[in-house]
Amino acid sequence: MTTARDLLALKKSGGVITVSPNSTVKDAARLMYDRGIGALVVADGETLKGIFTERDVLWRVVAQGRDAAATSVLEVMTVDVIVIRPDREVDEIEAILKERRIRHIPVAGDDGLLGMLSIGDLNAFRAEAAHQKVEYLTEYIYGRA
Repeated sequence: MTTARDLLALKKSGGVITVSPNSTVKDAARLMYDRGIGALVVADGETLKGIFTERDVLWRVVAQGRDAAATSVLEVMTVDVIVIRPDREVDEIEAILKERRIRHIPVAGDDGLLGMLSIGDLNAFRAEAAHQKVEYLTEYIYGRA
């Protein structure tokens, strides 16, 4: 079965994008925009403090009328972060995302944070697997496999 480690290896972007808890929401949102991502790991040095997502910006900043330039990430980040091990299988990861109603999940091993997976990463993996299956079956039907 495919694992979180396998999915991380398929991602084009390397490494984990982090933000300091003391950064402003405006700076963190700009970083997400520049990198084309929907979430950042909030870290103080090597210590995971939380996760900051597009949903945090919308619900805890915009909807509450806060000033993004004057609000720190620490004030609005999600602190109850679910972290998975790299050996978790895709089906388990999908179940966690669905059950907890989250879109991003950090992956950490014995050596620390390895990366972040999103629901988009899982969807892309599933779509590619389905495409390969269709290609194989088409070749089989036409006697080319």
